[in-house]
Amino acid sequence: MTSTIIPKKINYLNNRDILKEIHLSKNSYCVFNDPVNDHQYDIILPSVDKINLRTISEARRLRSDRIRKETGEVIDPKKISITDLVFRVMTWEHIPLAQKKTPKTSTKKKRIEDILELEDPVDVPEDELVEQLITDGVHIRLNFPPFFHYRVNEHRIPYIVGKSHWRGDLDSGHFNKDHGQMTRRLAEMFVKLCERYATRSNWRGYTYNEEMKGQALLQLSQIGLQFDESKSSNPFAYFTATITNSFTRILNIEKKMQNIRDDILEINGLNPSYTRQGMLSGHSSDN
Repeated sequence: MTSTIIPKKINYLNNRDILKEIHLSKNSYCVFNDPVNDHQYDIILPSVDKINLRTISEARRLRSDRIRKETGEVIDPKKISITDLVFRVMTWEHIPLAQKKTPKTSTKKKRIEDILELEDPVDVPEDELVEQLITDGVHIRLNFPPFFHYRVNEHRIPYIVGKSHWRGDLDSGHFNKDHGQMTRRLAEMFVKLCERYATRSNWRGYTYNEEMKGQALLQLSQIGLQFDESKSSNPFAYFTATITNSFTRILNIEKKMQNIRDDILEINGLNPSYTRQGMLSGHSSDN
């Protein structure tokens, strides 16, 4: 009697691996006081004022759960030292403001003196006057929301140990949003998600399937790191929804172009596409 061996199901993508790659990708845009110990946060908070006894207790519990999942070691949350905890605080404090672009139409209709409501024109370069108009308070657009990493001392006084979108030293460094990069493994995950989604029965029959995958990859590369770990632990669903929207967008564009082509063919007395002919025959049979 021979026993059949059931092959073990291989999970090519799971939320834990995706979250890990998102975390590593974001870290490449950050600077930490201790890159080994300060990069892994225990809890995400909206402001540094939220670091209190309740959030410290929650951070201890989350740290204990993470260690148990990663190593299998069971640690009592109460035995975790308060100084070992790392708090991620979402903030735009270190992000510079974006320059507001002056529309060309407004520059043609109004002079700089009129915009600034100056009675007497002053001899100031036009570029400097335009820079003075930048008071809208809009920050530079980033690939993911910025944050600080904090630790606390024995007296629960927080201090910064890490900054996102930063380069150089924590104190003497400068803002930089281009020095990091997405990990190769996360990019491969995006490709695999798009390829497997494109094989679904409701999408694989379209001739522009490759264009759909290309649009989805472009969208994922732009918003892939925007996933907010504080609101959800399911990036798979977030990325799948993004891919669905990209595929649907290309489908609607192609349908619109096909309708335009069919209208032109009918105007010139030619047969439209089989899709249009099927629709026309269906309407005529109903009548």
